Amino acid sequence: MKKINADSIIYVFARIFSTVLSPLLMPTLGVFLALWGTVLCYIPTGTRLVVMLVVFGITCIMPMVAIAVMHNLKIIEDKRLVKREERWLPYIATVLCYICSAVYLHHIHTPQWVVVFMAGGAAACVVSTIVTLWWKISAHMAGIGGVLAFAVRIYIDGYDVVDMKFVIALLVLLAGCLGSSRIFMNRHSFMQVVMGFLNGFVMVYLTCMLFS
Repeated sequence: MKKINADSIIYVFARIFSTVLSPLLMPTLGVFLALWGTVLCYIPTGTRLVVMLVVFGITCIMPMVAIAVMHNLKIIEDKRLVKREERWLPYIATVLCYICSAVYLHHIHTPQWVVVFMAGGAAACVVSTIVTLWWKISAHMAGIGGVLAFAVRIYIDGYDVVDMKFVIALLVLLAGCLGSSRIFMNRHSFMQVVMGFLNGFVMVYLTCMLFS
């Protein structure tokens, strides 16, 4: 019988965290937080589901399709974007998807503070795109950092109808687990994880503070 060691078990959990907390899912998570954890929860459930599914399609499915097309055209070698040199073009596609999602949310008259969350995410993606030209900054940490910043702004601005302090604490814990996972899997160094988190948090926080 093959012996299972501690490192292999930790690696499995690290892969799970990296998959479940993928940066492509963070815009949907943020919108879910706004629609189910704030004053927007009084909107009919069907309407909220449609909005969340559209955001999921624009910010998750569309970038995945774009990456798959780039892979099939041999523009990128690995769909996981392990190579830093291959990240900039998929990142640009992701920025465009964030912008399209922000336009959609504005078009359906979503409150400004939700729209600027998406705009802040787009800004963080732009920073990641520029930095990745010479350094491998963590997109995973930028994603969860942005959601955490959004939760903090929701709490500060008083839009929450649930205990947002608990949500913030949970997001901090998940961010720690995700950062540790990326380091353990040798996807990023400690500084790449920290700077990725700061990128997402600062860009979303400042955008929400200045424009909401």
